[in-house]
Amino acid sequence: RLAVGGSVSSFQMSALTADAPQPPPPREIASGVHLIPGGFLPGRGPDGNTIIFDAPDGLIVVDTGRHVWQSDAILAFARERQRPVAAILNTHWHLDHSSGNGRIKAAYPQAPLFATSAIDRVIEPGGFLTRNLDGARAMMAAGELAGVQQEEAQIFIDTMAASNDLRPDVVIERTQRLRIAGKRLDVHVTSGAVTEHDLWLYDRRTRVVILGDLVTFPAPFFETACPDRWRTELDAVWRTPFRTAIPGHGEPMSRAQFDLYRTAFGAFIDCASSSAPASQCAADWTARIAPFIASDERAQRMAPEMAEYYVGFLRENGDRSPDCVAS
Repeated sequence: RLAVGGSVSSFQMSALTADAPQPPPPREIASGVHLIPGGFLPGRGPDGNTIIFDAPDGLIVVDTGRHVWQSDAILAFARERQRPVAAILNTHWHLDHSSGNGRIKAAYPQAPLFATSAIDRVIEPGGFLTRNLDGARAMMAAGELAGVQQEEAQIFIDTMAASNDLRPDVVIERTQRLRIAGKRLDVHVTSGAVTEHDLWLYDRRTRVVILGDLVTFPAPFFETACPDRWRTELDAVWRTPFRTAIPGHGEPMSRAQFDLYRTAFGAFIDCASSSAPASQCAADWTARIAPFIASDERAQRMAPEMAEYYVGFLRENGDRSPDCVAS
């Protein structure tokens, strides 16, 4: 299994070929809030969703993706709007949400990066990313990777070679209301959830909430997660008076859809911590999220496979990731 920097499972690197990527077109979700959808191409690691706010002082880019086509789409959006990128936010350090930081900063070096300090732990010796970097280098040196797998590993290696691009210029340590590029946003900081500390954002003007990987399809990504803290944070989101929720992976959601996901997540981790067969937990998860993936045959295939994998992963590690650092 080759894990290349967060939100990666054995399923993501299984194919040897991939569709030719196309830059995703942006969509306006609410006034001044644009979504550049992430992708999950066969044989490749995913790209998380990118959200761009129109702010008084320029554009605020939330999450920059993994692949060059995702950051190309961000840069093209800025050029077409004739507005600079004034700030970058990373909801969390997983590389499918942050590998594009360097390319955006190269084009707009004045744009500060806002994020938590959680990146520090995972790039120190023995940290999650450092361990996986050693594995990727060993597999490359042994000639075990070819084609798309080799390309994906090289993206990881190159990102880690420029790991300072993952470190925030402005460290966000607590939940607060911030003015960023002239725009007010409620910035919430988790204490353990998907990673040690994640950000989720609420825009009171449009009543849009940006969730990062607190919501993902076709399954939650548990590689670095504390599931109980994650469930608590979903409850905190629910108490926010949002109208539209934008997940880290997947389509924007209504309040009712978010609540459906929240319920499915809770049922899944309850099942994973029980003695029920892993296949039963996976089938229940897939049935509960069926409305979200009804038009995506690949997601329908992947959902039960990924869910069953994660049941085993959690059970092997005391119902949490071994990299969960919450008490």
